[in-house]
Amino acid sequence: MRGLGRFVRTTAFKLSLIYLAVFAALSLFLIVSIADTTNDLLSRQLQDTIDAEIQGLAEQYRTGGVSRLIRVVEARSKMPGASLYLLTDFSGNVIAGNVSDVPSAVLSSADGIARPVPYRRLATDLGDEQPAVASHKALVRVFVLPGGFRLLVGRDLAEREQFRDVVWRAVKLSIGAVLLLGLVTWLFVSRRVLKRIDAVSATTKQIMGGDLGGRLKVDGSGDEFDRLAESLNAMLDRIEQLMHGLKEVSDNIAHDLKTPLTRMRMRVEQALGDPAVGEASREALGATLEDCDGLIRTFEALLRIARVEAGSAGVRTQPVDVAEIAREVAELYEPVAEEQEATLAVAVPEAVVVAGDRDLIAQAVANLVDNALKYGRPADRSQRVSLTVTHDGEEAVIAVADNGPGVPEADRGRVTQRFVRLEGSRTAPGSGLGLSLVQAVASLHKGTLMRGDAAPGLVAELRLPRGAAGAK
Repeated sequence: MRGLGRFVRTTAFKLSLIYLAVFAALSLFLIVSIADTTNDLLSRQLQDTIDAEIQGLAEQYRTGGVSRLIRVVEARSKMPGASLYLLTDFSGNVIAGNVSDVPSAVLSSADGIARPVPYRRLATDLGDEQPAVASHKALVRVFVLPGGFRLLVGRDLAEREQFRDVVWRAVKLSIGAVLLLGLVTWLFVSRRVLKRIDAVSATTKQIMGGDLGGRLKVDGSGDEFDRLAESLNAMLDRIEQLMHGLKEVSDNIAHDLKTPLTRMRMRVEQALGDPAVGEASREALGATLEDCDGLIRTFEALLRIARVEAGSAGVRTQPVDVAEIAREVAELYEPVAEEQEATLAVAVPEAVVVAGDRDLIAQAVANLVDNALKYGRPADRSQRVSLTVTHDGEEAVIAVADNGPGVPEADRGRVTQRFVRLEGSRTAPGSGLGLSLVQAVASLHKGTLMRGDAAPGLVAELRLPRGAAGAK
């Protein structure tokens, strides 16, 4: 059923359905138009034939009288075919013909208009020994002869009804053929289109997993899929070149900037250890040392985020107990919370296992707790931070909530951007990269980072799938 629903939602199915409806409607319109036109033509031919026979029989009456007319009517009545004849006197008594019964109103009307009427026809012309009767419908015209004789001439409409049945059978067969051919065409097109789209989807997932060498297949047909694949492959080639260039630049930065910063830090430490350094110089060197440490931490965070987002952070996918990670992070930050006179509450089950990189997940949880302790400090009450781990269906949920001022809803989407710091947190230490790294870790593991209102405060939820992680 899932496969059928997938086919029904495709553009190929919708287009095929539209084409089927259009062609079926067109076929039905053409066949019905042809049938109506043919039916009108047959009706006119029947009426012309009836008029011609009436004129001929009237001429027989004028030249030979009623006796000759009776002989002619009896002779024609015995001939096989769809012609109908009935001759009555002025009292309505049947004199000759092959019609046993017609409505009396038909014989009384002699306006010269041919109209369809029901009748019963004698079956003697079929070779039966006993005259049988059968119900039929015919197009008849009544003509009044001198002396009060009434002459009915008509044609049985069974042939026209048979033609109508043939037309409707043709309509059904045509619509069935259109539907069958449309279904076959849809299956062919859908399978071919879906196969190409699935190939594109698989390649994009490969690229999103960090393998920039994936390319879309070009089968050489020269169709729109080939042209699209060639354009996208050219774009991917350019992106791969840029990413390799970015990696080289990052490595160069790591070598050319991080190393001098580390050396400068070492020289500052050596200077601090010199007894000849005065108190004022010692304070300046201490501040310089803290700045060096901050720059190195910022620099390492930027490189870590870039590598995680590029999928090249050396991720090791393995079963990870996030409940155990939460307990370890809480134990690590317990002294920090006590120093700030804050309460760090932990509520985790025995074990909640996901597939992912333990170091990255631990770093993300630590960043959430650190962020809550730094920026979730209320002004009029004691600070409280809670760390909980639950599971919601196929997801593990790591939630960190505080009772601080919170984050306005309009700014919750901005706080995961690099170096974004809200007005209330600019005086606190930090570089604005903590939540950016959490967001990168969540994306790498095919998870999500959600921010909400803790009433009061902010609650951040790191949701990770409990199946295989997206990182390779």
